[in-house]
Amino acid sequence: MNQLNSIILEGNVARKAEFSEPKTGFLVCKFPLAVNRKTKSPEGETKEEVSYFDVETYGEMAETCSKWCDRGQGVRVVGRLKQSRWEENNVKKSKVYVIAEHVEYKFSKPKGEADKKEAEPKKVEAEVTKEESAPVKEEAVF
Repeated sequence: MNQLNSIILEGNVARKAEFSEPKTGFLVCKFPLAVNRKTKSPEGETKEEVSYFDVETYGEMAETCSKWCDRGQGVRVVGRLKQSRWEENNVKKSKVYVIAEHVEYKFSKPKGEADKKEAEPKKVEAEVTKEESAPVKEEAVF
């Protein structure tokens, strides 16, 4: 059986992206993504639930994200989930985060424009290449 590890998220950057170039020379950019979901209770009351996802980008995409990912910026992220496990003070810990393979930036239309529909996402940079990806990179199938 084939296995699939793919995720698409659309939301807003919750905090300015953190850009770093570790000793390995591999560019890394990390940012938290806030994704909202609205639901209605049986009584008709609208509730909003917010989920936060940590996103990592690498290589050229990391450089681009460090410039564009400011707090509140709308983005669409296509990628895969990755789990890290470690032990701290004899306590086993783990974290699941998103490795971005593609990022699109959403820009609002200027105020006063007749069409109030949300602007379509704008592709600013190319998808990550095999050389720029995280140490282990699978090809995404869409």
